[in-house]
Amino acid sequence: MTIGLRQSGDLRRVARELRRMDDKELKKRFRKELRAAARPLVPKVRQSIRSIPSSRGYSPDGLRGALSKAVKLEVKTAGRQAGVAIRVDGRKMPSHMKSLPSMVEGKKRWRHPVFGNREVWVNQPSEPYFYHVVRTAGPAARRAVSRVLDGISRDIR
Repeated sequence: MTIGLRQSGDLRRVARELRRMDDKELKKRFRKELRAAARPLVPKVRQSIRSIPSSRGYSPDGLRGALSKAVKLEVKTAGRQAGVAIRVDGRKMPSHMKSLPSMVEGKKRWRHPVFGNREVWVNQPSEPYFYHVVRTAGPAARRAVSRVLDGISRDIR
C-alpha cells in the first residue's frame, strides 16, 4: 500500500539535472529535504494504526504493532520510480502476515484463526487506517515537496 506525493516526472527531471551536474552536496540536500517534507505523515499513519479499535490494549508484538513497524518513508531520486512514498510494507511484516496491511485497510471483512488456532476462525471487519489519514495530511506534505523541488530547481539554474 503506497501513496506518492508528487508527479514523478517532476522529481525525475530534477534528479536527472542533479546527476548531470554531479554536485554531491546538492544531491544530498535534495534527498534530505524531500525526506523532511514527507516525514510528518509517518507518525500520523502509525497513530492511526495504533488507534484501530480492539478488545485488547495496544501491544508492539501484536497485529497493530507489526503494522506500525511496517510503515516507512521512501525517497527515490533515480530511475523511472523517482518519487516520495509513504507505504505500509507487507515485506516488513512477519511471514504469516504479509498480506495483512491491505486486508485490514481495504476488504470489507477478512478471516483469520483465533490466536493461531487453525480450528477456530473468525470474520474480522476492515478498519481503514491509511488512506483517510493520507488524504487529510497529504496536501500539506505535497506542498512541502513542491517547495523543495522549486528551491532545488532554483539552485540548479
